[in-house]
Amino acid sequence: REVHHFPLLIGYGVSAINPWLAYSVVRDLARQGQLSELSEQDAIRHYIKAAVKGIGKTLSKMGISTVQSYHGAQIFEAVGIHPTVIERYFTATPSRIGGIGLAEIAKDIVCRMQAADDLNQVNAGLEPGGQYQWRSNGEEHLFNPLTVHFLQQAVRTGDYARYQEYARLCGQEARRICSLRGLLDFIPAGQPIPLESVEPVESIVKRFKTGAMSYGSISQEAHEALAIAMNRLGGKSNTGEGGEDSRRFQPLPNGDSLCSAIKQVASGRFGVTSEYLINAGELQIKMAQGAKPGEGGQLPGRKVYPWIARTRHATPGVGLISPPPHHDIYSIEDLAELIHDLKNANSAARISVKLVSEAGVGTIAAGVAKGRADVVLISGYDGGTGASPISSIRHAGLPWELGLAETHQTLLLNDLRSRIVVETDGKLLTGRDVAVAALLGAEEFGFATGPLIALGCVMMRVCNLDTCPVGVATQNPDLRQRFAGKPEYVENFMRFIARDLREIMAWLGFRTVNEMIGRVDRLQAQTAVKHWKHTGIDLSALLHQPEISSQVGRYCQFRQDHGLDYSLDQQVLLPICQSSLKRGLPVRATLPIRNINRVTGTQLGSEITRRYGSAGLPEDTIQLTFVGSAGQSFAAFIPRGLTMIIEGEANDYTGKGLSGGKVIVRPDHRSVYRSEENIIIGNVAFYGATGGEAYISGAAGERFCVRNSGLNAVVESVGDHGCEYMTGGCVVVLGKTGRNFAAGMSGGIAYVLDIDGHFAADCNTEMADITTLTDPDDIATVHGMVQRHSELTGSHYAQKILDHWSDWLPYFRRVMPRDYQRMLSSLEAVKKQGLSGDDALMAAFEANTHDSTRVSGN
Repeated sequence: REVHHFPLLIGYGVSAINPWLAYSVVRDLARQGQLSELSEQDAIRHYIKAAVKGIGKTLSKMGISTVQSYHGAQIFEAVGIHPTVIERYFTATPSRIGGIGLAEIAKDIVCRMQAADDLNQVNAGLEPGGQYQWRSNGEEHLFNPLTVHFLQQAVRTGDYARYQEYARLCGQEARRICSLRGLLDFIPAGQPIPLESVEPVESIVKRFKTGAMSYGSISQEAHEALAIAMNRLGGKSNTGEGGEDSRRFQPLPNGDSLCSAIKQVASGRFGVTSEYLINAGELQIKMAQGAKPGEGGQLPGRKVYPWIARTRHATPGVGLISPPPHHDIYSIEDLAELIHDLKNANSAARISVKLVSEAGVGTIAAGVAKGRADVVLISGYDGGTGASPISSIRHAGLPWELGLAETHQTLLLNDLRSRIVVETDGKLLTGRDVAVAALLGAEEFGFATGPLIALGCVMMRVCNLDTCPVGVATQNPDLRQRFAGKPEYVENFMRFIARDLREIMAWLGFRTVNEMIGRVDRLQAQTAVKHWKHTGIDLSALLHQPEISSQVGRYCQFRQDHGLDYSLDQQVLLPICQSSLKRGLPVRATLPIRNINRVTGTQLGSEITRRYGSAGLPEDTIQLTFVGSAGQSFAAFIPRGLTMIIEGEANDYTGKGLSGGKVIVRPDHRSVYRSEENIIIGNVAFYGATGGEAYISGAAGERFCVRNSGLNAVVESVGDHGCEYMTGGCVVVLGKTGRNFAAGMSGGIAYVLDIDGHFAADCNTEMADITTLTDPDDIATVHGMVQRHSELTGSHYAQKILDHWSDWLPYFRRVMPRDYQRMLSSLEAVKKQGLSGDDALMAAFEANTHDSTRVSGN
């Protein structure tokens, strides 16, 4: 019936699928003329095409390239299936809470068959089901018209009694069976404590956060209302992975702040600049989506309006999808490196890692704690806002209760719990939900759907279509005018949740939230809720208490030591650059460097940005030359005005997130090897760069300039996957590229010197075209960049090309994304009509998106 059913069957070893019932339905619809006059044959072909695309999407979000690898891999976890069924039919599949057996499965099917055979039912039409949208006679939803009504009335009037009615409706038996937390009961204290003895609301709300909803998936008005509300409360709002408009970094005249305290750093690196990083109280590394794990954030082309594209350093009208996390993180060590990078970029911010609830997440969380993250978020499958396609709403991810319990237990067993804050999210709706989360081990709590409901969302489930009727999940200017939400509504929601939680804490005998963290002894499996499908459920895994010493902490009590004091920046660079930082004076220095010196220049760059903003300093104000072998993440996130030169070589992640600075890498002056034939920098160089220049006299490793969105770079050779997911900037490669060049490239231009004629076979032309250099502007651009490369690096190879330019020119190839070219053509056309600036961009955007949605990446 659904996309998920196909990959599920393949994953359990099925080699061929015949969806004969679906075919019959499609043929019948075609015969009745309900498919826009499609023939039966064409309709079936369309169905098969959609199913195949759905299978491919599922494989891609799991990081699997071929059906052969997915076939029989069994990368699933069951929720609510009895061990006897698992052992016989789904051997070795995790199923941690038990559930239905064969008898219940049979009964469920018989009920469906009886409904289908009921003549009265057939005449009226079969029940709609209601899995994705609420239906009056369909499945129960935690949010339905009644609960939405009471919550919105409560937050708009500030009436706590109405909130209590909302919470009562959420806690009714029919809805408690919708979640694992609903199947748990509290064990009250022998003697409740007075409410006035409990931690105040003002303290509790500082533990609350709004979810990672990007500017782009929700409207500017909704995004900024969340930020204002959480800043007033002392909590934290989350930018999501869409970046943040720099105007929001400055307080408003009335003292409010539009700046989101949590800045997300996802694999897409949208808008991750030095300025973005220093304006954060917490930097969150997004290792997984909560609502759609593995998939990465998506933004359909029709929602990439010019102002969204500007914030994300992308092309208006061209859809975006984040690369999978493995583009720069292959291991826990790589994750630890990114944690260290971000701490260098903003030493005052906490570093958070977002994980998704799944079997084994506790082990990953332990690695995150050892990697010195300050916070780990265990995100549940429930929720998701702004851009999820329907096929991604279900069948992906697990309840946060499972992941949170496992994480807390694992961290306790390894005596790591006291070193890291544990957060959870996933449709937390009431104070009761927060209380259960705290007892299972969480100390901070994220809310997404609830605050959006408070701002006016009516759960139409059309977020990804840009047609939100209340102006919440849309960028359409006309629809945004309908937005009626206010920050005060979100403030009321959070205060009501905290007030509700305080009452539960008093009843349970807890004075502070810290006292109740991890106290699973105060939870028990409920017996009041009765449903024939619940007889086999076993919640003992959630309520397990590890045997640990009384000295092991149950919540975060110690700060992580990130080792910043021992960095080259702290010990050498910052002291010698004080005259530049304070008065803008030029500095020149030559220094030794070793591969133990990681993230060199990033702290210095952050200080420049902190003092001089996004403009940085004049070009080459600080020019530092390093001799030797640089460690990982050399010059990460450095801004304009800082030039960093290496004579020697550099490790992985060179120039990561470059934000306007300049990086020059050239061989040791005593070397005699041919630079173009030898690797001089490692993998994943300039990943997510947003601006600046780079000149590499030698070859780079794999994944060079992935998600480049503004950097101009020259390199003499690259490994596989160069310029993947690129959205802007210009890259010149003076030699071989390796396989899969330009995959998912939706913006920017690359020029490649195709000496041996193999480039066409190595380039991924799914989204880009290869042409020769004939345009004078292209030729001038390439010549100028090669000339600059030669001057700054002293490359003999580059000089040889310049000396015989007319001989080499025919071998250059231009790689231009088709959607980018189309947008440039539209922009040129509207400018001829007299439009300019933002008006021209908007007109070109509308010309490109009125009839299609284009998505970059795979």
